[in-house]
Amino acid sequence: MAKDMYTLPSKLKLFSIILIVLGLAGIIFGFLTTPKTIDDVKKIMAQQEGHHGESHAAGHEEGSTANFVDEARGQEGYSEAAMEHATDLKPEGHAAASHEEHVLHQLQTRPWSATFVAAFFFMMLALGALVFYAIQYASQAGWSPVLYRIMEGITSYLLPGSVIVFLIVVFAGTHFYPWQNHELVADDKILQGKSGYLNFPFFIIRAVIYLLGWNLYRYFSRKNSLAQAETNNYGPYRKNFKASVFFLLFFLLTEATMSWDWFMSMTPHWYSTLFAWYIFASMFVSAITVISLVTIHLKGRGLIPFVSDKHLHDLAKFMFAFSIFWTYLWFGQFMLIWYANIPEEVTYFIIRIQEYKVLFFGMLILNFVFPILVLMNSDYKRIPWFVVIAAVFILVGHYIDIFLLVMPSTVGHNWSFGIPEVAALLFFMGLFILIVGNGLGKVSLRPKNDPFIKESENYHF
Repeated sequence: MAKDMYTLPSKLKLFSIILIVLGLAGIIFGFLTTPKTIDDVKKIMAQQEGHHGESHAAGHEEGSTANFVDEARGQEGYSEAAMEHATDLKPEGHAAASHEEHVLHQLQTRPWSATFVAAFFFMMLALGALVFYAIQYASQAGWSPVLYRIMEGITSYLLPGSVIVFLIVVFAGTHFYPWQNHELVADDKILQGKSGYLNFPFFIIRAVIYLLGWNLYRYFSRKNSLAQAETNNYGPYRKNFKASVFFLLFFLLTEATMSWDWFMSMTPHWYSTLFAWYIFASMFVSAITVISLVTIHLKGRGLIPFVSDKHLHDLAKFMFAFSIFWTYLWFGQFMLIWYANIPEEVTYFIIRIQEYKVLFFGMLILNFVFPILVLMNSDYKRIPWFVVIAAVFILVGHYIDIFLLVMPSTVGHNWSFGIPEVAALLFFMGLFILIVGNGLGKVSLRPKNDPFIKESENYHF
């Protein structure tokens, strides 16, 4: 075997398989143990009241949303639609059975949501790496060709990962998307007005287009990249250059609509013009972080001597820069909505601040403060263990970011971090390690005959 060929270590392979088995068992357990009837919900609520006391339970049920509703009623220009959206979190004035049905729906949604959060998080690592890879080709970057095989190995997860996410969003149905509930749409003028876009057939068609476009580019770019290593002309490289330009245009459109489809339409009365950029920033910085981690792993095994600490320095600079970019978008979206104080918009943040406060502000510290502190110094960007520390903060923080995109919209205050969430993380982590490890091991890690490979190997700044 060539010195620059990677083989997934047997212990790491076994570890990934154990994660998959444990995770799958936990996911199944999560679905099997959800309450099936309103009587089950009553028992759960009775246990909670017995544990916390009736007064505490009543305050937890009515506090956050009721306070917002009371406050919102006093604001001039408050719309009926926003009132309905707010009270949907806790239907005041309805019969107890109505509230119990609502809680039942949210508890049954929890394992779906937990699985979706982890599935999308690991898929976006592969998709973000693919976008970073396309940018290198389209910009004809001279520093990065030594990292092409690493990026291609990470993107090998895109096909299985995107198919799993597709199946979840298709079969989750009304668990995630209120606009798929025909009875609700019949009584909602806003949803009726959006039905030309938010309808199930068009939703499926768009999702299929996303998957086809992303995976076809990955397939042909990988094929051309390998072909370049076997030829003495630059024909395959030129094909990849053109394909990358068109893919980036395609991605700009589909990433925006994917964000609206899979996340924003979970709360279809709410919208933000920054939302697509916000999700892209989370995706991009997380993917670059994983590229850095895989590079450090391979360097530690002595398989990529042609990758220097200068390449790691540049990857760490991207981690640093896009952590700031993500924070800029987070603050821009949050500040404008907070300052305008329009009830139709602030509902999105009210539940996240009141019911998920530790995660909401903890995410900001993990995604901004720690990367700044760890990676501010230029020299630290070349020290692998410093980069690993920053990487752990960033990946944990952006997992929480995706968690906060989904959970408040689907399960409201009936959330926790337990077996379904941990199991989904374990399953998709194991699957990601196994597929990426095998993807890295199929060919030489050195991209031969690339027109910029010499420049990349002798990279100086």
